[in-house]
Amino acid sequence: MKTIYYLLPVLLIFFIVSCNDDNSPDENLEKEVEDLIKIKTISNDNHTIEIFSSKNKFFQGYNLLSLRIIDKSTDDYIQNVNISWMPVMNMMNKTHSCPKSDINKLQDKKTLYQGYIVFQMPGNPNESWDLTLNYSIDGTSYTAKDVIDVFMTQKRVVCVFTGTDNVRYILALMEPSLPDVKINDITAGLYKMQDMMNFPAVENFKIKLDPRMPSMDNHSSPANEDLNYNALNNIYEGKLSLTMTGYWMLNLQLLNEQDEVLKGEAVTDDNESSSLYFEIEF
Repeated sequence: MKTIYYLLPVLLIFFIVSCNDDNSPDENLEKEVEDLIKIKTISNDNHTIEIFSSKNKFFQGYNLLSLRIIDKSTDDYIQNVNISWMPVMNMMNKTHSCPKSDINKLQDKKTLYQGYIVFQMPGNPNESWDLTLNYSIDGTSYTAKDVIDVFMTQKRVVCVFTGTDNVRYILALMEPSLPDVKINDITAGLYKMQDMMNFPAVENFKIKLDPRMPSMDNHSSPANEDLNYNALNNIYEGKLSLTMTGYWMLNLQLLNEQDEVLKGEAVTDDNESSSLYFEIEF
């Protein structure tokens, strides 16, 4: 009897550990998206694709998106997939796409893939975006497509313009998404319209930065750094100094490789703002 008495706690611990081991895979997969919001589900006959964001909707401008795919027959998440996407705006008299990245699997995740889309305009009651996902699993190709609602931003975070070189550009603010009173890292994506469906990243340009507070005598701030191209991630990086909370206009000038100004003006005593700018309020 004494042997059985001592064995009972050991058996109980083994049972608890075994149960926890059985549950841990699903729990770990859910932890992969615990800080994200599911904003869209797109399905076909075989799979359900879940789309996540740190925001609660698709918005005009830069959208960092995460995806995972569920096998409908097993309810399992697919861990190895090759996937691409094509967002298309269906306007009254034409269609066009927008800048987008490749979709890559996150290195520290088992089922989560990530990429970004820059919607240069929101949808409206008569014109809407749709998103097509093309993917392959074990050599078999699939497609899923659905309409997505893209909402207008309250502040200017994406600029669409024609430069003095007659090229159509799209410039999108990426970070800071949560600005603070400090020297913030600022990143932006710059793209050109090759045609209605292709918007490749523009390399080796420069974006001059001059943040101002219009309501406070249009004062600037110290220690800002212009945005320069980073070839490792195909984006532009700089430093944004915000010395107080409130509304800031981030005046910009776009320069090509020859340091020629393609868009935007310097802020002077006679010129309070640039025609190329982002807005931040916090």
